[in-house]
Amino acid sequence: MLARRFTIVCLLTTLFGIGFAIIVAEASRQPRHWDEARSGACFTTCGQFGR
Repeated sequence: MLARRFTIVCLLTTLFGIGFAIIVAEASRQPRHWDEARSGACFTTCGQFGR
């Protein structure tokens, strides 16, 4: 009975830890500017064909 409760507590703690780690990792990530990178790459590629 005690081992079962200990296992449940450990699993819940592990799930909470993983969720908290995901939240911290997402918050510390720098925002990426996909629109700027996409338009810059298209401009250089398409600009070569326009000449």
